[in-house]
Amino acid sequence: MGEHAGSQERIDYRRAAFVAAYSNTRALPPSTMPEVAFLGRSNVGKSSLLNALFSRKSLARVSATPGKTASINFYEADGVAFVDLPGYGFAKVSNAERAAYAALISGYFEDERSHNLAVQLIDIRHDPTPLDLESVEALRDLGIPFVVALTKADKLSRSKAFAARTRDARLLELAPERVIVTSAEKGDGMRELRRAIAEATT
Repeated sequence: MGEHAGSQERIDYRRAAFVAAYSNTRALPPSTMPEVAFLGRSNVGKSSLLNALFSRKSLARVSATPGKTASINFYEADGVAFVDLPGYGFAKVSNAERAAYAALISGYFEDERSHNLAVQLIDIRHDPTPLDLESVEALRDLGIPFVVALTKADKLSRSKAFAARTRDARLLELAPERVIVTSAEKGDGMRELRRAIAEATT
């Protein structure tokens, strides 16, 4: 652990920049650098978490209409690619749209790329949904390293947030240190998340 003690600052997140958006996995560019992918249900706060991670207010666009991000969005900072995948499970889109989003997500992970880390986002206020459990199981089956980021922790007291972390680690059969409590609003968990990313991409 000692060699990584200061490695979370290896990436200057303030230098993060949008690279491109792809609506078809066949159009994805070759993987030339470590990649960290972010996935989760629509409205779980993915764009807000990315903005907090990058210490930027609006680099990742927060959609006013959940479930309408129909592309794989690439950002880059210090030679690391950050991949924002479409949200899944939004009820107000058509079956065809849901199937298209699912195909983008699975197509990305099944592509031969530098899958250094996946960050699975789950709303801390609720038990993981069947789709969340399915997503985690798919990452396990594909052998992709991942951590879980519990979002919107500012909506709960500290004691309830800690209890939710314990609950989700048990439900997901994960070591507690792989479940990170985050708040994009307050910046909670960004240090731990950056540490996990640094260790996966070094």
